[in-house]
Amino acid sequence: MRRFLLFFAALGLFAQDRVGTIQVRVSTDHADWRYEPGQPVRFRIVAVQDGQPLSGANVTYRIGPEMMPPKIEQTAAVPADGLVVDGGTLNEPGFLRCIVTLERKGKTYRGLATAAFRPEAIEPTQQDPADFDAFWAAGKAALAKLPIDAKLTLLPDYGNAAADCYHLNLQNVGASATPSRFYGVLCEPKAPGKYPALLSVPGAGVRPYRGLAAMAARGVITLQVGIHGIPVTMEQSVYDSLGAGALANYNTIGLDHRDRYYFRRVYLGCVRANDFLTSHPKWDGAHLAVTGGSQGGALSIITAALDPRVKGLAAYYPALSDVTGYLQNRAGGWPHMFRATEGVLRHRSAEKIETSRYYDVVNFARRLKVPGFYTWGFNDETCPPTSMYSAYNVIPAPKKLLLALETGHNNIPEQVAELDAWLEAFLKAN
Repeated sequence: MRRFLLFFAALGLFAQDRVGTIQVRVSTDHADWRYEPGQPVRFRIVAVQDGQPLSGANVTYRIGPEMMPPKIEQTAAVPADGLVVDGGTLNEPGFLRCIVTLERKGKTYRGLATAAFRPEAIEPTQQDPADFDAFWAAGKAALAKLPIDAKLTLLPDYGNAAADCYHLNLQNVGASATPSRFYGVLCEPKAPGKYPALLSVPGAGVRPYRGLAAMAARGVITLQVGIHGIPVTMEQSVYDSLGAGALANYNTIGLDHRDRYYFRRVYLGCVRANDFLTSHPKWDGAHLAVTGGSQGGALSIITAALDPRVKGLAAYYPALSDVTGYLQNRAGGWPHMFRATEGVLRHRSAEKIETSRYYDVVNFARRLKVPGFYTWGFNDETCPPTSMYSAYNVIPAPKKLLLALETGHNNIPEQVAELDAWLEAFLKAN
């Protein structure tokens, strides 16, 4: 027995296996990732493990306009000091992306970088319907005829020492003549007084919500809503089933007709949420803002454009922006309904393209009148920067853009801190 113990002890001295996360890092040869049209880009590729160059690493790199088929596709070994490749250029405003993949032990590692070519000059492809304002005025008029019919249920486990939270259920327009319901979690300060209000609108998906109790504790009435006309406090399994079933691909339901498109009820539901907030007895009567990311970034812009009671917005990487970009052979916004997927053109009918014009963020951005804080990164593959700049560039209202260049469809703590600080200062300004 002693000999076995000595054997394994000795083995432990020499047989030390090692694992480590492989990282593929891609960068541009301009520190600000910006270029003038016609100016060449050089991308640098580095593969590391435990911070050290990965020996024997072969990578495949693909370079082309974002979300489009690559113009360059090559496989090459990465030297210890990195691989520098010529990426070509763009001759018009837009984004050129280098995506790099590395295969090791059956696993794929990935990195990317995206060069910007005068993004402030990107123009939208989406058309502005002549009756856009009349269409949404009619929708809001139909909503106004319906009583709010608010139903509140206390959620004792959602609040904190300074804030109470409630499950909120409001009456909303429906897809037909029958009204629907709109749900969310209301959090309000416990202390008597008058407070600013914040509407929090959600990213894409089907999920429960818990509200913004921490912000309510700091003196803001908050309402975090879902968009699907179902309660927002059920078990996760319920939402998983709906997301895989009745609500799968909800973002294209009814797209063939502007009066039946899924988002009509959603956009008007956000106005209905503000009907409630502005009737709240603790609202200060002046400060109302809206915030969200991705689909929620889109809804922030849309709600602020539809509802003059909104005085400001803060949006992360807004979706639903310039979705018709793909019809002009460039990137379009989420949900990418007009993108050619494996050669299949799923939704490119005249009726669906026409409907998109009434729901695209670009056409709401043209009508914004209130200050906004916006933030995104160049590596976003869900909401491509071309699509977001298409909307941002036509905003006539005061605007601030915070870039986190390397981020994709995510945010970093520094972004969140700046956006939150802007939003809270805006809500509590005199």
